[in-house]
Amino acid sequence: QVQLVESGGGLVQAGGSLRLSCAASGRTFSSYAMGWFRQAPGKEREFVAAISWSGGSTYYADSVKGRFTISRDNAKNTVYLQMNSLKPEDTAVYYCAAHWDYDPQAPEYEYDYWGQGTQVTVSS
Repeated sequence: QVQLVESGGGLVQAGGSLRLSCAASGRTFSSYAMGWFRQAPGKEREFVAAISWSGGSTYYADSVKGRFTISRDNAKNTVYLQMNSLKPEDTAVYYCAAHWDYDPQAPEYEYDYWGQGTQVTVSS
């Protein structure tokens, strides 16, 4: 069992930066690949980024490539999402999720555990 808790969201102006954190409980965190997703108002949840269990492989949605960076610290049971050059269209609730295998193409239903989400609002 893995429990995930996101933090770090907030209100930021366009062009600014935020770093989201996702703290995991459970001794098996390092064996899971991790992903970040987001859901904007009135839209379906979408994939943002994924990272393998070791951190050696990462994958990004085209919309965030070059602006966002996913990383993890297995010693701290935490995965991060560094978001730079934020745009108003990045406004959403951001969720972290754990997957038993590293597969950036995996659909949402294959992710085993989800956090409760953290709100990111980017003003223009």
